[in-house]
Amino acid sequence: MDSHICGVSKKTLFLFTLLCLSVSSISALPHQNKTGNSTGTGQMINSNSVLVALLDSHYTELAELVEKALLLQTLEEAVGKHNITIFAPRNEALERQLDPEFKRFLLEPGNLKSLQTLVLFHIIPQRVGSNDWPGHKSNPSRHTTLCNDHLHLITKNSGKKVVGSAELTRPDDVTRPDGVIHGIEQLLVPQSVQEDFNRRRNLRSISAVLPEGAPEVDPRTHRLKKPEPPVRAGSPPVLPIYDAMAPGPSLAPAPAPGPGGPHHHFDGESQVKDFIQTLLLYGGYNEMADILVNLTSLATEMGRLVSEGYVLTVLAPNDEAMAKLTTDQLSEPGAPEQIIYYHIIPEYQTEESMYNAVRRFGKIGYDTLRLPHKVAAQEADGSVKFGSGDGSAYLFDPDIYTDGRISVQGIDGVLFPEVEKESTSVKKSVSAVKVATTKPRRGKLMEVACIMLGTLGQDSRFTTCQ
Repeated sequence: MDSHICGVSKKTLFLFTLLCLSVSSISALPHQNKTGNSTGTGQMINSNSVLVALLDSHYTELAELVEKALLLQTLEEAVGKHNITIFAPRNEALERQLDPEFKRFLLEPGNLKSLQTLVLFHIIPQRVGSNDWPGHKSNPSRHTTLCNDHLHLITKNSGKKVVGSAELTRPDDVTRPDGVIHGIEQLLVPQSVQEDFNRRRNLRSISAVLPEGAPEVDPRTHRLKKPEPPVRAGSPPVLPIYDAMAPGPSLAPAPAPGPGGPHHHFDGESQVKDFIQTLLLYGGYNEMADILVNLTSLATEMGRLVSEGYVLTVLAPNDEAMAKLTTDQLSEPGAPEQIIYYHIIPEYQTEESMYNAVRRFGKIGYDTLRLPHKVAAQEADGSVKFGSGDGSAYLFDPDIYTDGRISVQGIDGVLFPEVEKESTSVKKSVSAVKVATTKPRRGKLMEVACIMLGTLGQDSRFTTCQ
């Protein structure tokens, strides 16, 4: 008879153990599909794949976007299922022609979904070579992209092949067994990403790709170039900003002189409210916000100017600097407006642009809204210093608010024009000097001579003795 362990025979216990080991070894093996290929998660991609060719190609900007969008695994799965067609913009289209604000929007961590949608919009899950393009007499062919959007392929009468809004510059640039890469002239922006960007910028009409006639920055001076005629909708106004400002201490806004008049291509009021709210949340600039909203009507004036297409840079003194202002400096009519006008530059400047300018040219004079005074800037202690002497201020909190139309830079002092500094110093020197007596001073000998002439009655002939 078999020996028993706790009432179970040794043979039965051995068979049960062998069955458990067999089941565990079978479950550990990778599952096999019908073709005999492993379908485990660690699928290896072929070195001759079109995806590997993209990462090693001269389309480095698009390859960088693919990596930052965390789409390598998604594209590996797509390549494993079917052939793909990639429309790759040239590097110049992503480096120079793309709006820097739009590129910064794509690379922000909170906008990863928009970046993924943009990259997948350039990929079609099927092989479409240049020979498969519809002819110029045929109807445009419609293809679904990996982001479930659609692209139209057409051929112009001139024979040029076009996908969406971009022209093919290098058809069949890279061909592999599992796909093909076409070079295109510019980035393709899906409508959903464009709407997300516009909503973020709080603008009603703006294009992510820099249009013709848009403001261009002069690399020598870091200032906006003058727009050339004809003026298109949304481009900078033709009139100087000084002509668009309201007369007097900003009491009655003047009619809109910008392109399109009162249609307002930019929502300046919302942008001004946004930057004032940013000042309050940032902390340390409550006095500046109070002057803009309550003490003056400059907030309304700035919103109107931005709505008409002008750009502004605000040098905002912090609360500690504003507390040093005296009652005499603020009591004169229009004094608060004139002080703030001297802190507003009618250009779009950031910490980087101002620091690069002062490093390259030494000292820069920026125009202000207080004509004809300019505010001087120079490099000092690794930062930007405004003004000179005791009335100078340093760039204290850079880039508090930057949205492409309004830039706010925090400084640690209140700036005054050089003329006002000289006049105040003259007043102080005059008050310090003792008032001279009306009678001229006479020496001892002259006093004795006048006494002798007085006894003779001749002192009236000499003005010194009178």
